[in-house]
Amino acid sequence: MATGEAVQVRPRRRSLRPLMSGATLVAILLLLFGLPWWTLTVAARWPSPVSAAGTAVFAVALCAFPALMYLGHGRRRSDAAARAGDVLLGLVWILFVWALLGNVARLVMAAVGVADPARSRAVAVGVAVVSAVLATWGYAEAMRVPRVRRVDVTVDRLGAGLDGARVVLLTDTHYGPIDRARWSARTIEVVNGLDADIVCHTGDIADGTVEQRRAQAAPLGAVRAGLLRAYVTGNHEYYGEAQGWVDHMRTLGWEPLHNRHLVVERDGARLVVAGVDDVTAASSGVAGHRADHSAALDGADPRLPVLLLAHQPKQIAEAVAAGVDLQLSGHTHGGQMWPFHYLVRLDQPVVQGLSRHGRTQLYTSRGTGFWGPPFRIFAPSEITLLTLRAGPHRPS
Repeated sequence: MATGEAVQVRPRRRSLRPLMSGATLVAILLLLFGLPWWTLTVAARWPSPVSAAGTAVFAVALCAFPALMYLGHGRRRSDAAARAGDVLLGLVWILFVWALLGNVARLVMAAVGVADPARSRAVAVGVAVVSAVLATWGYAEAMRVPRVRRVDVTVDRLGAGLDGARVVLLTDTHYGPIDRARWSARTIEVVNGLDADIVCHTGDIADGTVEQRRAQAAPLGAVRAGLLRAYVTGNHEYYGEAQGWVDHMRTLGWEPLHNRHLVVERDGARLVVAGVDDVTAASSGVAGHRADHSAALDGADPRLPVLLLAHQPKQIAEAVAAGVDLQLSGHTHGGQMWPFHYLVRLDQPVVQGLSRHGRTQLYTSRGTGFWGPPFRIFAPSEITLLTLRAGPHRPS
C-alpha cells in the first residue's frame, strides 16, 4: 500500500443489545404497574377524584421504583432504599397477579350478564381486598421463624451405624437490608433443639459483605452438631464477597466445603460429605472459585455413600455423573411468591422437595429466609430435618 493512500474504514455498528434490554425492562415495568392501575382505576369508572388519586399513586410508584432499586441494589447499597424498593416490588407483583386473575373473572361475569360499571367495580374491590390480605399474610410468613419440615431419606449404601442420622439443612438465609438478627437467633434455637448430627448451609447466607451483615450472621456460630457443620457458597455470595464469607464461616466454626469433602463416622459406618461452589462461581471473577465435582470427591472411597451440598438443583446432572447418593440444595425458595414458581421451573429441574434422578436423590429446600420482597405466598420457609435411613443394600 502506497504511503498516503486513503484507507476506508467501515464504521462499527453499535450493539443493539443495551437498547433492546432497556426497552424490554421498560415494557415489563409498564405491564407490571399498568395492569393493576387500569384494573383498579380506569376500568372501574370511579368518580374523577378517585381515579385521579389512584393514577397519581401508581405514577409515583412507577417513577420511584427504578431509582429505589438502583440506590438499594446498585453500587451505593442503601439499605433504606433497598427495603422500600423490595417492598414495592412485592406489592406490585401481588397486584399484577390478582389483577390478571380479576380480569379473567370479569370476562366470566360479562358472559353471565353482569353489566358495567358494577362488574368492573366488583373486580377492582376484589383485587384490592385479596391483594391486601395476601400481602399482610405473606409478610407474616416471611418474617416468622421457619417451621421444621421432617423428611426421611433412604440411602442404599448407608451403613447401619449411621441409620437414623439427623441432617439439618439451612439455606438462603439472605441476611440483608431488613435487620433480622433476632430472627436469626430464634431460628438457631430451633436448629439446636433438633439434636442434629450434621448441619448444612447450602449458600446465599447474605446480601452484602461480612461487615454489613456480621450481626445477623453471628448466631450461626452457636449452631450445634454432633459430627459436622458444613457450608457451601450460593450465587449471592458472588454478588458480594464470596471468599470473605468462606473465611468468616470458618471463624464461626463451620467447615467450608470449597470443592472438597470430609468423612464422618458413627458406630463404624462412614459417610462422605462433599461440597461444590455455586454454578455461577466460574463466571464471577473470584480466583479459584468454580464448581468442581471431581476435586470435591478426589480421594474419596468409592464404596462409601456421598452426601453432596450444592446450592442450585440444576447441579444435579454433575452429581449423577459423579455417583452421588444424595444432593442437598436450595436457591429456588419454592417460588417464594405464587405463582412465581412456574418461572423458577423454567430454570431448575425441581422447585422443592425430594426427587430422584437415576440412582441419585435430590432434596430441594424452599429456603430458610427470603430474598428481596419480604413476602412468602403459598411457599413457606423451612428448616429441614432429614433423617437418613439405611437401605436394603447397605454394607455390612
